[in-house]
Amino acid sequence: MSTSVAVPDWIKRIADEERKRDAARLREEEIAARQSDLVRLNGRRLLDELRATITRDLEAFRSEFPADATRDVLLEAADSGGFVVRKLASPAVVLTVTPNLPVSVPSSSIITWKGDLQAHVVDDRQLYEVVLRQGGSGALVRLEGTGRILVEQAGT
Repeated sequence: MSTSVAVPDWIKRIADEERKRDAARLREEEIAARQSDLVRLNGRRLLDELRATITRDLEAFRSEFPADATRDVLLEAADSGGFVVRKLASPAVVLTVTPNLPVSVPSSSIITWKGDLQAHVVDDRQLYEVVLRQGGSGALVRLEGTGRILVEQAGT
């Protein structure tokens, strides 16, 4: 004895829409996987080519203004294998932050940070005055945790 159940049309439409969404999601995942493969295969080469192009352009720019230090632009290597292009009035300093040695700096001097760091605005007038006496402006930020921070030196 066989029984057959009639499926209402609205259920068939919903099932068809779900199949279409599943197919679209699968296509998107395949495209993302192909793009990831391209980056994995060619990323280092592309990054090296970009660095070479930027280096060439920076040298050309510097040759246009050889005696003007205010127009100098720097290309610096990053730990990740990448690089940073920056223009600063003074050289940057890398500060190491550990759980035992947090770092407090003016927010305006922060370029970037890396690691497991938490930032907090400091509300300590005495510390703020000491730091600002060394140069800098803006809110005072305390970084705690483990990592490194790249800051612009003040007053050099």
